[in-house]
Amino acid sequence: MLELPGTYGIWSPGEGFVLARVAGGEAEILTLAVCPAARRRGLGGALMAAALAGAALRGAAAMFLEVAAGNAAALGLYLGLGFAEVGRRRRYYPDGSDALVLRRGLDPAPGAAS
Repeated sequence: MLELPGTYGIWSPGEGFVLARVAGGEAEILTLAVCPAARRRGLGGALMAAALAGAALRGAAAMFLEVAAGNAAALGLYLGLGFAEVGRRRRYYPDGSDALVLRRGLDPAPGAAS
């Protein structure tokens, strides 16, 4: 995934990582993973904050992601970070569950071209 144009990653060795991509003025979270032993300590939020900042530095005006509709923990994290539902992909996952498409606007990074 890191070989895709515009892709970048942030990691906390042994604890978790986030991969994101910027293209055409928009960004998306490709994946976020936190090891079970490192959960509920703020690492997911810190990784997401770094990904959001990285997207703004790369000129993105908005960040998108997909999350399983039944993933309460992830939804709590994303909604708490200011994401809002903008779409739903019905029966998106192999188990037949829906994916929610979430979006959050980004403030321009200081010194970023507008």
